[in-house]
Amino acid sequence: MKHGKIIVFEGLDGSGKCTQSKILVDKLRSMGKNSQWVSIPNYNSLSSGPVKMYLNCEISKNLYDINPYAASSFFAVDRIVNYLQIWKKNYEKEDSIIVCDRYSTSNMIYQLAKTDRNNWDNFLDWVCDLEYNKFKIPHPDIVIYLKVPIQVSQELIKARSSPDLHESNLEFLYSCAEAAEYSAKKFNWCTVDCSKDENSIQSVDDISLQVLDLVNKKNII
Repeated sequence: MKHGKIIVFEGLDGSGKCTQSKILVDKLRSMGKNSQWVSIPNYNSLSSGPVKMYLNCEISKNLYDINPYAASSFFAVDRIVNYLQIWKKNYEKEDSIIVCDRYSTSNMIYQLAKTDRNNWDNFLDWVCDLEYNKFKIPHPDIVIYLKVPIQVSQELIKARSSPDLHESNLEFLYSCAEAAEYSAKKFNWCTVDCSKDENSIQSVDDISLQVLDLVNKKNII
């Protein structure tokens, strides 16, 4: 069956995924492309209920109380509902480009970080089997990992909102950064180093130009 393309933006909280994914959609539309922006999880849907309970500490204030397989399932269920209800019909059009702010790749960062290091490959295989084989959501065509220093992302998080269960645990975020690097290498994600130095990042425009260059090189558009 013919279908469109999927571009995924991934990275730690505060890395600019929402901003850059929306900028790319606007650029694609200005080029006459059938482009749709998708935010995952979909907090406007009932399907995100367990996700919100988890992140809002309504299940437990200790993120390690919810094992990575259970937590991954919360996000995966929301994702398949999101796909079936919101963007599947458009994705099945050959000319469509779906741009996702997060995807199954987030489980490969945040839940991998809660997994014993000796079991990382097994856990990643389980995530892929659950989401792509059993739930049958489509594979992304390109994953763009926005790499930002944790100390910078922390400042950005503090400036925008109250931190959730993940964001409030600095030690956990360092583990997430390691998990992201591991996943990026294993699955050949395209990394954009957004840092200018340890304490600052490049401008939004400079990063968006690098993103567009990557998408062009991968022949997505």
